[in-house]
Amino acid sequence: MPEPRLVIPDLAGKVVLITGGSTGIGAAVARGFAGQGQGRDRLSRKRGLGPGAGDGGSSRGRRTDSVRADVASPADCERIVAETTTRFGCLDGLINNAGLMLGRVPYEAADEHAQAVFDLNARSVVSMTRAALAWLERNGGFVINTTSITARNGGGGGAVLYAAAKGFVSTLTRGQARELIGKDSRQRGRTGRDRDSVPRSLLGRSHD
Repeated sequence: MPEPRLVIPDLAGKVVLITGGSTGIGAAVARGFAGQGQGRDRLSRKRGLGPGAGDGGSSRGRRTDSVRADVASPADCERIVAETTTRFGCLDGLINNAGLMLGRVPYEAADEHAQAVFDLNARSVVSMTRAALAWLERNGGFVINTTSITARNGGGGGAVLYAAAKGFVSTLTRGQARELIGKDSRQRGRTGRDRDSVPRSLLGRSHD
């Protein structure tokens, strides 16, 4: 029996860059986009992760590609976007999905750990969006940021730094949406349990 799948005609032929696309949510999202018919996806993998759904090739007729990169590095974020747009000639969507807890560490953690958690989970969203924004504005593209329920409940023991970083992402998503008023792009935030979406008609006003 064929596997049921959702087909969204508006996504056919779109170039979408997904960070953290080799495992977990990122891999599932990559497969979903790969099933949208003829088109191209760009999948980004955090350095050190093994092969997965982000491997280059094609899926249901959709061309895909992958690149190893460290999105905690602003230079790598610039490189990913440059390679994507050079290869495919455009960029229609960015999904900032890469993120890890990097271990449960007490609140009194060393500064180096706090910086690593923030760079991977929060600053990467800023760097990737900034690097991609000109292309997204040109094509009327979209940004989806993956956050976490920990942004609301503070996380469990040893997860406060991760929760705080995801809280940053949730707030950043709303702020970026308002700042991009008048620019032809869409900004959304997503958690595993709910989605915070700011329609363009509502931008500039406070909504939960």
